[in-house]
Amino acid sequence: MIKAREALGFKVIREGDHISMSRINPDGSRTPLTLPNHKEIKGSTLLLILRQAGLKKEEFIEAFHEQ
Repeated sequence: MIKAREALGFKVIREGDHISMSRINPDGSRTPLTLPNHKEIKGSTLLLILRQAGLKKEEFIEAFHEQ
């Protein structure tokens, strides 16, 4: 999942119980993202993370399958 997010422009800032990532958008704003550092993430949690990151489900799935 981290590699898919990196393919979408996010970079890991720190790792612990949660993983903090950030992306600089074309307009210069920053999109922070925090996700649990678990081997598996529930679908509802994943959808919430995608919504907070401003990503479409299809966009993430495509990046995930390319990794």
